[in-house]
Amino acid sequence: MADKKEEEKAVPAEKGSAIDAYLIKDPEAFARNLARMVEAAGNAASAWIRPRESGEKTDNLAEPMADVVKTFSKVSEYWLSDPQRAVEAQTRLFSAYMDIWSNSIKRMGDPALSEAVEPERGDRRFSDDDWKDNAFFSFLKQTYLVTSKWAADLVENAETLDEHTRHKASFYVRQLANAASPSNFMVSSPEIFKETVATNGANLVSGMKMLAEDIEAGRGELKLRQADYSKFKLGENIALTPGKVIARNALVEIIQYEPATKKVLKRPLLICPPWINKFYILDLNPEKSFVRWAIEQGHTVFVMSWVNPDRRHAQLDWNDYIDQGISFALDAVKKATGEKQVNAIGYCVGGTLLAAALALFAREGDDRIATATLFTTQVDFVNAGDLKVFVDDDQLQSLEKQMNRDGYLDGSRMATAFNLLRSGDLIWPYVVNNYMKGKEPLPFDLLYWNADSTRMAAANHIFYLRNCYYENNLANAKLVLHGAPVSLADVKIPIYNLAAKEDHIAPALSVFEGSKCFGGDVTYVMGGSGHIAGVINPPARKKYQFWSGPKVAGDFSKWIEQAAVTEGSWWPHWQAWIESNDDERVPARKKPGGKLKPLEDAPGTYVRERV
Repeated sequence: MADKKEEEKAVPAEKGSAIDAYLIKDPEAFARNLARMVEAAGNAASAWIRPRESGEKTDNLAEPMADVVKTFSKVSEYWLSDPQRAVEAQTRLFSAYMDIWSNSIKRMGDPALSEAVEPERGDRRFSDDDWKDNAFFSFLKQTYLVTSKWAADLVENAETLDEHTRHKASFYVRQLANAASPSNFMVSSPEIFKETVATNGANLVSGMKMLAEDIEAGRGELKLRQADYSKFKLGENIALTPGKVIARNALVEIIQYEPATKKVLKRPLLICPPWINKFYILDLNPEKSFVRWAIEQGHTVFVMSWVNPDRRHAQLDWNDYIDQGISFALDAVKKATGEKQVNAIGYCVGGTLLAAALALFAREGDDRIATATLFTTQVDFVNAGDLKVFVDDDQLQSLEKQMNRDGYLDGSRMATAFNLLRSGDLIWPYVVNNYMKGKEPLPFDLLYWNADSTRMAAANHIFYLRNCYYENNLANAKLVLHGAPVSLADVKIPIYNLAAKEDHIAPALSVFEGSKCFGGDVTYVMGGSGHIAGVINPPARKKYQFWSGPKVAGDFSKWIEQAAVTEGSWWPHWQAWIESNDDERVPARKKPGGKLKPLEDAPGTYVRERV
């Protein structure tokens, strides 16, 4: 049976009436494929159950579900505490349903009429013509849109909610609405329904097979595939820029890249990437690589490649990540080049760590970093966006308990949290494509990197969540490093602070407000797009735009009104800023490592360890 062709496909019927696409042409083949689908679904269930029976995996769904229930209970309490208020809310929903029903009846006589409710512009879930032309699917779509908006409005208009509860409730409503979309299910989606009929159910067999494989790959958790990962290999067609690992300790490897110009800027460039993801987002391929572009502008580039932590790293906190990470890297750069000062870049949480290190260095009189550039970095977490949903006292206590037991947070947990921030783009389209339509996702280097998640060392991650997201200690000069509080106001060196307009992880407003914490000159720039595409935007692609000009002060919206808009990449603007601070050049450093003996070729060993 295993050797036999496992799905029986039928050639789609020639185009006839609109109903033909929904009529099964070969009931026997369809029935056989349904049986195979059930068998594949059983394999998926076994892959989920097996690690739980062996004790390898334990679920604790009660705590997150309890938080959802508790949050929604507070919303319900507001509406149900006043009978008139509750009736008005129900009447609004019922009235909207009646409008849809009345409109649907009219459209049956005049299909040219507009629908009562239409999706927001850019909503790709309802692109199939039958979402509008077929009366059943049109009614279903409109009812869904009205109901999800009504639920969101209940949260928004619940006057007694504190802001954190309102934020959580809005987030949970959005997740439930995205999950419940009729576009996600075979019987309610014209696209999936027609695909199922056209292939006699073979798509469902393929989808269930992929589901079983993805649960197996996640060792009992669904590891949602977003791309064809088999097409990429580090050092062969991704992370290609030539270089050497010149130093290594238990926490980090330091990579020095080969020069591409005869003369280079005297000050080397040290990049501190986030440890939540791997550094090669900055070196995906030659066309997109910020590392390669910076080398071509005359920088001697060094990159820190963090270890993928395990139990051995459980007790390392930000003191260790600064001492064994940033300071270790600065020492390596000096030995490799002889230079005492560097230009530094920090990306995302790597930028937050760099900012904290700058405050510590300022207090201790360490001037090895001459300028700092922060990519989509938060230092003030008041406006930190949807990630704050996951950070309150109850959730932190639960996370601390689990991390102290294991020594780390599994990388899939953070990957899921980031995907949930944009579940309509990063989760459900892939669920539909993979498991409903049975289609393999396309190869995409960015999504390969996105899936290459890392673990979080226990002490380090809890230090970050408590001091930044929960207590906002870094912004308030209360974060303790080397035994005493540090203050960003002590940081007087020039700062280039890049935000991204559509960033869901480090909102542009949050980065703007954080710019006010530093004690020196801050150049705030806002790029187009989001957390990744807003940063990885090579000039040759001529995409997006950036806002720049005004000094950081006052209201963010006023800053935007006054800012100059430049089409294309912000990279040349940054390069001009770098050279405005020091443009002295020296002969290219041909010998990697200088006084240090190179250990191996880039991209090194640490980056290859997968969760």
